[in-house]
Amino acid sequence: MTLTDLRKRVIFQNSIDVWIESCLEVGADWSSVPDYMRFISYLKDRSLNLKAFTLCAHEAGATEKAKTDFAEALKATGDPNAATYTIKLNDGALDSIRSFHR
Repeated sequence: MTLTDLRKRVIFQNSIDVWIESCLEVGADWSSVPDYMRFISYLKDRSLNLKAFTLCAHEAGATEKAKTDFAEALKATGDPNAATYTIKLNDGALDSIRSFHR
């Protein structure tokens, strides 16, 4: 699935799924906790309207062990940039997401 496909399904999506799909679009590894944290920091710097919320890995569709482990590793950091957020997938948000340099 691509970011565009995610946008077609729902307007708001959780940041973990957005991160994973954005990495898959460019062939990058999505399992790096520090890279995810840089991604969230980058989106905040671009003033994207991110709303934090508690997300269990299985609620994000993370039935695969790797996704579950990733979500748990993020939570364990306690860092605000490792939290899960909702992101409104409008044109500006997609442009910002796609311009993130890994």
